[in-house]
Amino acid sequence: MATFLFDKIVFGPVTSRRLGVSLGINLLPADRKVCNFNCVYCECGLTGADDTGMSLPAREEVRELLRVALEKMAADGVLPDAITFAGNGEPTLHPDFPGVIDDTIALRDKLAPAASVAVLSNATTINRPDIREALMRCDRKMLKLDSAIEDTVKSHNQPAGSYSIAETIRLLKLFRGDLTIQTLFVRGEFRGRVIDNTTVRELKAWLDALREIAPREVMIYTIHRDTPEGGKLCKVPADELQRIASMAEALGIETQVSP
Repeated sequence: MATFLFDKIVFGPVTSRRLGVSLGINLLPADRKVCNFNCVYCECGLTGADDTGMSLPAREEVRELLRVALEKMAADGVLPDAITFAGNGEPTLHPDFPGVIDDTIALRDKLAPAASVAVLSNATTINRPDIREALMRCDRKMLKLDSAIEDTVKSHNQPAGSYSIAETIRLLKLFRGDLTIQTLFVRGEFRGRVIDNTTVRELKAWLDALREIAPREVMIYTIHRDTPEGGKLCKVPADELQRIASMAEALGIETQVSP
């Protein structure tokens, strides 16, 4: 099945279900996905093993392209609600990520002071103090937690190298509630394995993790575009997502659903 890649460093603006008018930044190559997760549902496709010839945009190039884009938007009379780091994989893998964040905040303050700086991340790099501190400087850090069960993370997200869900939850708590947890619910089959993070056991573990992390917001969603292996994975119906959202809301956490 077709997959979706961003072909520019600065893209949009687009109207986001979650962020309003969003100007996107892709810190990864335009021709491939670069990620330390290999999520079975990823709209960018499965993660390749070959990084030969991979080229990442330089910090200076990102800064200049963002400046030009913000100045154009200002001239057009429509400034963004958000400047969002997303793109073709995990943005915090860029070697100059903390510096890029500093540049972005400076440009935002000068050219679009009402815009938030947002990052969509899988939270795998928050064990690094420099990455964690850079994320804390952002207005909105939207960090993934698809499951609080180790085996499910391994089958759904397929992390590269060592990964501990207990350690991830411990590190997420360091944000002291100033974060958004993003969870994609999906069910079906992937290469002969059952995929379902909506079971009673899954939801109990997820809610227990939310109690510990105490985020200011939870974003719940399901697959939206084609997945790497076609129709074997299914959307979770909107009424089920709303039911799951009500469980998070019962913990006193603001919850947003994108069916």
